[in-house]
Amino acid sequence: MPSSLSILDHFSTLTDPRQRWRVIYPLPEILLLVLCATLCGMDDFVEIRLWGERRLDFLRRFLPYDRGLPAHDTLNDVVNALDADLFKTCFTAWVERLRAVEPDLIAIDGKTSRRCHAKTKGRAALHTVSAWASRQRLVLGQEAVADKSNEITAIPRLLERLELRGALVTIDAMGTQTAIAETIVARGGDYLLALKGNRPATHDDVVRFFAAPGDLIADTHQTVDNDHGRLEHRRHSVCHDVSWIGSDRRYPHEPHMPHLAMIGMVETQVERAGRIECERRYYLASVKLDAKTFAAAVRAHWHIENRLHWVLDVVFHDDLVRLRTGSGPQNMAVVRHMAMNLVRAPHDRHSLKVRRKLANLDPDYLETLIRQNPKTPPLT
Repeated sequence: MPSSLSILDHFSTLTDPRQRWRVIYPLPEILLLVLCATLCGMDDFVEIRLWGERRLDFLRRFLPYDRGLPAHDTLNDVVNALDADLFKTCFTAWVERLRAVEPDLIAIDGKTSRRCHAKTKGRAALHTVSAWASRQRLVLGQEAVADKSNEITAIPRLLERLELRGALVTIDAMGTQTAIAETIVARGGDYLLALKGNRPATHDDVVRFFAAPGDLIADTHQTVDNDHGRLEHRRHSVCHDVSWIGSDRRYPHEPHMPHLAMIGMVETQVERAGRIECERRYYLASVKLDAKTFAAAVRAHWHIENRLHWVLDVVFHDDLVRLRTGSGPQNMAVVRHMAMNLVRAPHDRHSLKVRRKLANLDPDYLETLIRQNPKTPPLT
């Protein structure tokens, strides 16, 4: 007899977009097929349907599949028609069960799925803003936007769906906005935001301050990395006295960054092939961090690039996906995030690529992935 699968319970509020009298293949069966096949390395609906044919006995461990499997066109039509907002809300509710109780560092950043465009229809490629829990390596949520310039409006919508109490939220300079800072603090978190020329007066003040900081530097921390043929020195400095930033030197009508408690600087010196390059980056924070914690937070923010975006492109082939109609691009982005969260959970020696292949080869291993209980220890 089929046994229950708790992950599907979190998507039970999804409304089937098909007319009820025409439904032959239940929506939960379609969702389970698409998730399992994606987790096992299938990239499109033709491959998903083919995988289901070979693994129908496995799927029937959980759901009846009395009518067998739908055609790949049916899979495409159903996924395209699902309510994208409700689908990502269900995802957020599910992933909250996977999160640890302890606060985490949450990195926010955007990514473009380059093949999800239709020039003849005037449809741009899908650009998604994602939230990444750096310590647990979990995708917490995502928000689709028309293009990168609209991240400013998408980030607050994403933050409103997340549990931020006690978390430190890091965003690049695009997100250094008053409304975004207010949203983070109002939801119980703290922010660490990159500072660039989009806030010119504040940026100029901070640059001048760190050029001759005097005795206001609260703490410093240095790190050295020597790999990939380069030697990199980083010096991290923090200042907890920020009262002077609110002076009359700011340009008229510029909003003051709310709850500002600290400014920080990262100075890097990179030696490679006999050449030395220097750079300084600046940050605003709503919490007073020591220099070592500040350094770790800045470094952890970039995990969203190499542990999420890079993995999506290289392991999940996100840039090759050609879905271009309806809500299909957004919904399949959520499915790939679900698969990534599931396949990351086992703490074994295999790479993510190998784990996906193992899930495809070993139905029992696949079952352990999709049945994960966040309250039990991970696989070893």
